[in-house]
Amino acid sequence: MTEQVDVVILGSGAGGATMAQALASSGARVLVVERGDPVPREAENWSPVAVWRDLRYRTTERWVDGHGGEFPPYMHYCVGGNTKFWGSVLIRLRREDFGVVRHIDGESPAWPIDYETLAPYYDRAEVLYGVRGEAGLDPTDPPRGPFPHPAVPHAPAVASLVDRLKGLGLHPSPLPLGLRAPGEPGGCLLCNTCNSFPCQRDAKSDAEVCAMTPALASPNVALWTRAFARRLVTNPAGTRVVAVEVERDGEVHRVEAGTVVASCGAVNSAALLLRSATDRHPDGLANSSGLVGRRYMAHLATMMQGFHPFRTNDTVFQKTVALNDFYFEGPGTAYPLGHVQSQGRTHGVMAKVVGDTIIPGIPLAAYDAWVARGVDWLAMSEDLPSAENRVTLAPDGRVCLTYTPNNVLAHERLVTEMTRVLKRLGYWKVMAHSHRTRNTTHQCGTLVFGDDARTSVLDPWCRTHDVENLFVVDASFFPSSAAVNPGLTIVAQALRVADHVCATEL
Repeated sequence: MTEQVDVVILGSGAGGATMAQALASSGARVLVVERGDPVPREAENWSPVAVWRDLRYRTTERWVDGHGGEFPPYMHYCVGGNTKFWGSVLIRLRREDFGVVRHIDGESPAWPIDYETLAPYYDRAEVLYGVRGEAGLDPTDPPRGPFPHPAVPHAPAVASLVDRLKGLGLHPSPLPLGLRAPGEPGGCLLCNTCNSFPCQRDAKSDAEVCAMTPALASPNVALWTRAFARRLVTNPAGTRVVAVEVERDGEVHRVEAGTVVASCGAVNSAALLLRSATDRHPDGLANSSGLVGRRYMAHLATMMQGFHPFRTNDTVFQKTVALNDFYFEGPGTAYPLGHVQSQGRTHGVMAKVVGDTIIPGIPLAAYDAWVARGVDWLAMSEDLPSAENRVTLAPDGRVCLTYTPNNVLAHERLVTEMTRVLKRLGYWKVMAHSHRTRNTTHQCGTLVFGDDARTSVLDPWCRTHDVENLFVVDASFFPSSAAVNPGLTIVAQALRVADHVCATEL
């Protein structure tokens, strides 16, 4: 069966759904291919047992690590992709992140575009995704105007923490969040099931709510679900993609399009190009540079909790604080350490899932008592690009992810500094847990963009250097990972690429 459209977009996450929304008014026939279904609206959406213990919404596939071991990736195949489960932190990269940055363990390279190039698209992205914040309070903030919406107010206990952090000479600021009408009828409830949970009320600014659903209001945009892009088919010269081979409900379809956009996520977009190898592209499609799948990055991320046995934390929504005092340099060092943000409340079940991998058998009640007296934070440091950190295909066709974190010393120092801060705030104990070598959150960098086809896979418009009608619009294009959440930057670049596609391809 053959389908013909003007643009086919593979994936409906932050990149793909935003592209669809931005192209909807062009009049072009757009087809979005999504391998999953919409997330059902059900009681389990907000169940820590269903989401964290039973992994109800996570993929059941297993990837292979660099040592041949299997592991379940943190991936959700659904309309909206992983954005359905993000914590809605929509923050801009710092202006300096677009240039060369020297770290303890090496150097993160410059981007082929600067902050000023992306700034107007950041503005549009914040409007489209309803970002809330307050400009002027974060000393690392790049030049910008006001946010589209005011910041989410701190809960009383969090406001007290903010005052105490200021008393330590630090500069806490409101965390930029994509939440819809918080505290208003029909809007966000500011509940304790935001991080890692889908929202029953569509009150979280995810890609389905903000981009895919509005795009589908246009008669020229269509969505296929349960549709897996198996491979890209090129012309005999290997210079253009002529069709996408899509498996849908057990049938194989051939989707022909003048413009093809891969937005499968940094790992799966790289895997798609590797699966699409031909005689003209023997090492994978668009891989003349040898960089397809290489330079995989994922933030060094440590969940931290300050615990005090006599302080019960009655805050429901506590994810409202950003702390960037250590972003450009840390105490006693001229090198960057990273970014810290307060997190959604940890539930006892969530803590037990992690705890059972360390000391099994501790009863749930003990974890419930522990987390009730804790305040949760995330410390995040930049992961540096390395050619040895890469996505390949296992002999059976599965994704193989070979990854060793680097810049570890900087991250350890960040965790040490945040531990000192929390203890100065009076917490008796600080617990820390890291994803380590199997981290698939905030994945980026596998199809880097740049001006030189010898050292990059994509050009600055995210078009592949080798295949003239193939674009990749997800975090694959990142030359560096910076140390803040990548979501808003993906959305901003998608809007920029969509403008370019409208001007040059349609």
